[in-house]
Amino acid sequence: MGIGYRRREGNEIESIANHRCRNEMSYLPDLEGLAMFAKVAEERSFAGAAREFDLSVATVSRAVARLEERLGGRLFNRTSRRLALTEFGASLLDRASRMLREAEELEAAAREQAAQPRGLVRLAVPMTFGIKWVAPLLPEFLERYPDIAVDLHLSDAQVDLIGEGFDAAVRIALLPDSSLVARKLCSVSRFLVASPTYLRLNGKPKNPGDLNRHDCVGYAYRSQNDTWKLVDRKGNEELVKPRGRLRVTNIEASIPLLLAGKAVGELPEFIASEYLKRGELQEILPGWSQATGGLYFVTPTLRSRPAKTEALGNFLAEKLSEPEWRWHPKRPVQRSR
Repeated sequence: MGIGYRRREGNEIESIANHRCRNEMSYLPDLEGLAMFAKVAEERSFAGAAREFDLSVATVSRAVARLEERLGGRLFNRTSRRLALTEFGASLLDRASRMLREAEELEAAAREQAAQPRGLVRLAVPMTFGIKWVAPLLPEFLERYPDIAVDLHLSDAQVDLIGEGFDAAVRIALLPDSSLVARKLCSVSRFLVASPTYLRLNGKPKNPGDLNRHDCVGYAYRSQNDTWKLVDRKGNEELVKPRGRLRVTNIEASIPLLLAGKAVGELPEFIASEYLKRGELQEILPGWSQATGGLYFVTPTLRSRPAKTEALGNFLAEKLSEPEWRWHPKRPVQRSR
């Protein structure tokens, strides 16, 4: 089927489909034109209205002319020296002015609301980290910001912030998703650990290759396909694919097996430190390290970020920039790239 066309004024030709679309759009009120009409009447000049709106005189003039064509009547009588409302224009001015005033008040109220920390923040956090380190901070946050509510979503699976409607997330990663705006709160190291019982019965691995003979716990949501990338002080690099009889979707689920002396595991610092300090677990291969990751507060966009989200990000940065979980053994540090 061919495309139909119709002739407009002069020699202009448009497709029937575009003509129909234009006609359908015409059912929408010309709010912009009405607002400019009201402002021109208030200022008694097109130039004055243009200054108020920070627009060109031509833009304001075209908007009013478009409105007149749409309404089917002149709104102003214009001469080079004088601008006066027509009877038709005068009959519409009161309602147009009221509409403009209400729109300005609505916009001002919306800006004020966006600037004040209030409303619901939907926050996604890894499960164990959220339970141990974020949830205990929330009573203070909610007391500090009585107009903010928090919907805390706990899961080790990475959520789609935009698709699932989250305002922000806390993520532990080497590099955050480049499509999101990330604020680094602190660094997070990782440790290879085993219990003293396990090491007494199975011996201490002396190099990464020895791990191939050990029962290792796997983590389903780990990046890099559950591979341990180890680097020594000289920069030598080895990759280890952990093999064992247990693979978990929450890293804390590996703790009972590790404490029972049944396996070797990898733990982030915020979990490992308490067991290392008490001697219940020991670090293995201290001469080797993995890249230090980061704890990030991520949001879909930096532009027009609501005050409620900004307040939560600032609060978490305040509380987590120098975390209590730090463990300071003498070990090489491989910085994230």
